[in-house]
Amino acid sequence: MGLSVTDKLKAGTRIVVASHNPGKVWEINQLIAPYGLDAISAGDLGLIEPEETEPTFAGNAKLKAVAASQGSGLPALADDSGLEVECLGGAPGIYSARWAGPGKDFAVAMRKVGEEITARHGWAAPGPRANFISVLCLAWPDGETQIFTGKVFGHLVWPPRGGNGFGYDPMFVADGETQTYGEMEPAQKYANSHRTRAFAAFKAQCLDHIEQRAQVAVAGRDIVALRAAAASLSTQTEAAQFIARLGTDVSKNGQDLGHLSLDAYLTAVAARLEATTSSDAPAWRKVAQALLEASGKPTTS
Repeated sequence: MGLSVTDKLKAGTRIVVASHNPGKVWEINQLIAPYGLDAISAGDLGLIEPEETEPTFAGNAKLKAVAASQGSGLPALADDSGLEVECLGGAPGIYSARWAGPGKDFAVAMRKVGEEITARHGWAAPGPRANFISVLCLAWPDGETQIFTGKVFGHLVWPPRGGNGFGYDPMFVADGETQTYGEMEPAQKYANSHRTRAFAAFKAQCLDHIEQRAQVAVAGRDIVALRAAAASLSTQTEAAQFIARLGTDVSKNGQDLGHLSLDAYLTAVAARLEATTSSDAPAWRKVAQALLEASGKPTTS
């Protein structure tokens, strides 16, 4: 019999997050960092995302975690999550990301959800019932796996509201709340999100034996968080709020950005956009990423 998960997980363990989604990797890293664990994405390791062929969230989470663990030789944590709408028979469900298309444009996905509900049932206050679900799977190279599930129930609104979060957040209002997840500040959302609840189950079984480390605020730019946010933008509203956030960051950390005049910054933005390879990503996301990357100090070769 192999070691238990409790015996295996300890401070200093490196975990692969089985996702190419920067926002999801950033979220999980924030959750595990206090325990001295370090997350790296499957994308950073050059691992290919397996096709999600299972009919359940748990099945797809396990599929992704096992593939990442065996491909890296490290423990891997995979999340499969989505939106389940009661009046749509649980759709989009396991196809939540696919409704966003190849460019992961959730403005498209939210519009599709809105149109499906309107066509079938119409909209009546407070809005159709729905829930977010997150299933985490921890996998080890020896094949051992464990599953952890979290759900948050609420209702949907149309049109979407707010530019925070990602995915279907701007159209979901959790029970007991008046704001959508897209209107909430991240800390408020994460206090009770579906992923936080799944992580709480993971933490209780796998991390509570590890002493938490005090988190020391680091001065300067949190470029990882900014890049994760930029990579998740789908709508004009989200882009506008991100640009405002970037402006605050530049103003706060101006001492780090002294190399740029306005002319130099605009030239750098144009160069970044010219260098952007063609993709199906929404235009707002490409512009936001160019604005962010152009605001950093230039690198020398």
